[in-house]
Amino acid sequence: MKKIISLALCLVLGSFALAGCSNSDEPFAQKEYTADVSQIEEIRIDVRDREIEVSLSEDEQVHIQYSENSKEYYDISVSDENVLTMASASDKDWTDYIGGKPSAEDRKIALQIPDALLENLTLSTTNEDVTLSALAVTGSVNISSNGGNISFGNLDVGSSLSLTVKNGDISGTIIGSYDDFAMQTEIKKGESNLPDKKDGGEKTLNVSCNNGDVNIDFVKE
Repeated sequence: MKKIISLALCLVLGSFALAGCSNSDEPFAQKEYTADVSQIEEIRIDVRDREIEVSLSEDEQVHIQYSENSKEYYDISVSDENVLTMASASDKDWTDYIGGKPSAEDRKIALQIPDALLENLTLSTTNEDVTLSALAVTGSVNISSNGGNISFGNLDVGSSLSLTVKNGDISGTIIGSYDDFAMQTEIKKGESNLPDKKDGGEKTLNVSCNNGDVNIDFVKE
């Protein structure tokens, strides 16, 4: 019995030793990606466990600031259809999952876009918040967070806005009037100031919130 216990302890200690020898503690390097907005019509960011913060660009170019190392990094590319995509990528061993997560700074993606020059914007993350400052997109905006909040300033969309949250809240203001939007709202385990369904309107607003509250207001320009 003592031999079995000793063997088990050796295995546990060995696993921690392997974790200590792994690259899980490799420091993150801060990086920036820049693209000419004339070459970008749409941006799609699909990441895991990362905060996304969107603000206006000061030079009419697209900028993305982020941090990565050899274990946790991103695939960034621009398609022939002028779609800029950024997706989480990983080269982790099982030992790399032992220990703490990266710092808040290393888990943040800062996106700057020119005002009213981008057609579509899609943002998706888990366990972190998505925030947007006041800005305009000529087409559609789609945002989702599983385990975080979505908040935005005066958001101006050309055709549609879709917001999806699980275990988080949605709050913000939309440029336009209540009558401008046809609405579809699905709320579970939370409260909302929007109707479940509203017809009419040249634009669409779709909201889904599971275990959280929704508070969205409409404002004039």
